[in-house]
Amino acid sequence: MPSPARLRDARPDDLPALLALEAGFPGDRLSARQFRHHLGNPRARLRVAAAGGRLLGYHLVLLRQGSAWARLYSIAVDPAARGQGLGRRLLADAGRQAAAAGRTGLRLEVRQDNRAAAALYEAAGYHRVAALPAYYEDGAPGWRYARTMTKGLRKLNERPC
Repeated sequence: MPSPARLRDARPDDLPALLALEAGFPGDRLSARQFRHHLGNPRARLRVAAAGGRLLGYHLVLLRQGSAWARLYSIAVDPAARGQGLGRRLLADAGRQAAAAGRTGLRLEVRQDNRAAAALYEAAGYHRVAALPAYYEDGAPGWRYARTMTKGLRKLNERPC
């Protein structure tokens, strides 16, 4: 049985593995330049899941100045590591990062055809709050989801779709 993945802050030497993960997506990929920027950005939380010297996933949370909400900009899990709860762990860690930064909630966008990701978000207490027509670079529509990070608080400022 493989050792469980450890979550940690990303480092510059993670860049090749981060780019390899991104290469598995059909579009809207983060570039090396974007990753380098976020590694040094005090308003970004770039965290990775690693086991056995291998990067298995990551998430990127952005903390816009003056906003009470954080944004989960990207999350990815290596296809070989899927089905082991790693996406759920990364999502929970993203929420902890947002809360630790003093944000009251976390928002994210997902392609409407990515049912597995939408199911993950909904199971974690995220609510669909907006439809995003032609949101992605290939014209695919998206959904915006949101969740408050305050324990027990369920009401969102936006109306669900």
